[in-house]
Amino acid sequence: MRVWIAAFLALTAARLIAAAAIPVSPDEAYYWVWSHSLAPGYYDHPPMVALWIRAGTLLLGETPLGLRLLAVLGLVAATLALVRAANLLFPARRPGLTAAALFNATLMVNAGAVLITPDTPLLVFWCLALWTVAEARARNNGWWWLATGIFAGAALLSKYTAALFGAGLVLWLVLEPSARRWLRDWRLWAGGVLAAAIFSPTVWWNAEHGWASFAKQGGRAGTREGGFTLRYLGELLGGQLGLATPLIFLLCVLGVALAVAAWLRRRDAAAGLLVTLTVPAALLFLFQATGSRVQANWPAILYPTAAVAAACLGGRWLRWQRPALALGVVMSGLVLLQAAAAPFPLPRRNDPTLARLGGWDGFATAVEFARRQYGATFVASEEYGLASELGFRLPAEAPVVAIGDRWGLFDLPAAPVAGTGLLVRSTRRGDGPPPWPGAQELPGLVARSRGGVEAELYRLYRVTAPPVGAAVMLPKPTRP
Repeated sequence: MRVWIAAFLALTAARLIAAAAIPVSPDEAYYWVWSHSLAPGYYDHPPMVALWIRAGTLLLGETPLGLRLLAVLGLVAATLALVRAANLLFPARRPGLTAAALFNATLMVNAGAVLITPDTPLLVFWCLALWTVAEARARNNGWWWLATGIFAGAALLSKYTAALFGAGLVLWLVLEPSARRWLRDWRLWAGGVLAAAIFSPTVWWNAEHGWASFAKQGGRAGTREGGFTLRYLGELLGGQLGLATPLIFLLCVLGVALAVAAWLRRRDAAAGLLVTLTVPAALLFLFQATGSRVQANWPAILYPTAAVAAACLGGRWLRWQRPALALGVVMSGLVLLQAAAAPFPLPRRNDPTLARLGGWDGFATAVEFARRQYGATFVASEEYGLASELGFRLPAEAPVVAIGDRWGLFDLPAAPVAGTGLLVRSTRRGDGPPPWPGAQELPGLVARSRGGVEAELYRLYRVTAPPVGAAVMLPKPTRP
């Protein structure tokens, strides 16, 4: 036990160091903007990630570690909850420590502890909700269903895929004979009411904004772009081999398969809970991947229960657990080291950290130099991530204007309609004419690079007329 505790403390310390050292990604900068315009909902997701960032920056300032503080601490709570849940569900085996170790060795969880996105609070509250279900079952105490409702509601405030937890839980309550008695307990239903009440502000926000967020995310669920194809299915499986790391992924698949067998053959209710919280969602993602792209991070909600199932493996599979843990830790460590210090000068196509994290400080310096050179009074961008990065990094005297319809849903100051500005557009994503009448392209390109390796090129435009569509002024961080 002492070895496990020491290892987890060391891992948490390493995550805090990485969270302070790794540059803020465009998505994180975008969520940081959310934290300056708190609301019950946003175009992309519910508000939990913004609340976590606001809390962290109030404690540690608007720094990389401040943005990510609650991600690191939240996964500590998730780990403790997973240990307890696994031991309650399978008291004879007590697989909690192994399950937590496998969970924490995945690249997805290590990245989620360092780069804060909606997936991080979702994973945390998913694990906490799983723990309370295990407590209700083990203690035969219906009051735990109220806690389940609270954590399930918080998960829904993190990301809409949290609905799959409720769906899996209901499926278990209906299909598992030993669990059906809970359907007659008012506290179970009260927990559901609590979850709905916690989530209701986001529903209200959507109703007030034309159901914008529900339409965006709901339109992606189960969508299929065409006929059957193996392209996206291969991408999904390859992504899980990378994010879960190969050996942990294989152990999880085998563990879930054996949990299915245990539920069907022995009516193991605990195994059934793992199955209903894992298999239906996995099948949904697999089905969608036969016709459209499934982002690699979406199945992260399967990792907690899959890790518990993998930890329950016995026999010859036990000897694979240590190599799986070692490979996961090494892979995660190398990726985070590359993100923080880039010791390996890899080309862009072979380095996923370069595209999202590399060279932002130098790029912001170059943009600010160009702004002064051309006498621009503000900087603008139509890409929400790029605009957010510039807002986070440019000095206070360089206002940043974000352009696009999504910004009309924010409570942010309207952009000025006069003056000369500098429009920044990526050569990769800036298709078509600029969203600014009379934009004049300036000579040369500005590169974003890290260690001499190019990440992306950008065009600059001089703009004077008002832009097309919504345009807002982005906040600036308070620097010490």
